[in-house]
Order: sequence, then structure tokens, then C-alpha cells
Amino acid sequence: MFAVPDNTLLRPENPALRHPVRVALEVAADRDRWRHLLRYDPEERFATLVSKDEQQEVWLMGWLPGQRTDLHDHAFASGAFTVVSGHLTEAVARRAPGGRAVTELHALSAGQSRVFGPGYVHEVRNEGPDPAVSVHVYRDAGRAMRPYHLDALGGPVLD
Repeated sequence: MFAVPDNTLLRPENPALRHPVRVALEVAADRDRWRHLLRYDPEERFATLVSKDEQQEVWLMGWLPGQRTDLHDHAFASGAFTVVSGHLTEAVARRAPGGRAVTELHALSAGQSRVFGPGYVHEVRNEGPDPAVSVHVYRDAGRAMRPYHLDALGGPVLD
């Protein structure tokens, strides 16, 4: 143990310096904050804005079995997403150093997160038998989604 001098001041945390995974996990854990917003749409993945400030946007998404995004990136945004419940699969498409196309699959369950940066091309889908819920944090450029298609030899190509 050690003593804290009387003149020590606690400086508030700068939210802009908090890692987006930490933000996503905190929002995911605070179900009272978003429970009333959650919906499932049988036609398409449900998404709604939970909060927004000058640094970031936080979105809640509800996924029914079989729902997915198309292959996309988030333009100049960086951020992260966390699975709150259920299971999601992320397919990341990229070009390897030698120029060949590579697709990496990541199976995610409740409490697991993925981070993305500008130009990170991926698709997310619910391949499980149950609905899934996720929280997404977008920084620097909002929730823009630019569509891609996959060239079998060259990798992801911006549409």
C-alpha cells in the first residue's frame, strides 16, 4: 500500500483515448442502455444508433439466422464490434503480400470482439440457429459502408 498525497488530482479519462473494443464491451454490458432499442427484422439485419458524439458512433445490431452484410469496408473509419449474444462469423478479404487473394474466417461468440481500420474489407453473418446481437463502434468517419466484390485471384475490389 502507499499513500496518495493530499494535493493529488484525479484527471477524468479522455473518451477519445479509450480503445473502441473497450467502448463496445462497456456498452454491451449495459443492457439497460439499449434493451429497449433492440429489434429483429425478418427482411434484413436490424441496426440502430445507440449514441453519437464528435469522436464516435455506437450502433446496436440484431441478426436473425441467415442474415449477413455484403462484402464491404468502412471507408476511412476505424473501430470495433463485440458480440453480445449468439454467434457471428466474420470473413476478412485481403490481398496477401505476394498478391494472391486471402479470406480469413473468424467465428465469434458472446464477449468476443474484432477491430477494424480504414480499408478493412469484411462481411459479417449469422450462420447459427439463434438470433445474435452485436455492438459496433465507428470512429473518424461514421458508419459508411463501401461495397466490394471478391476477385478470386486478386482479392477484394471496390465496386
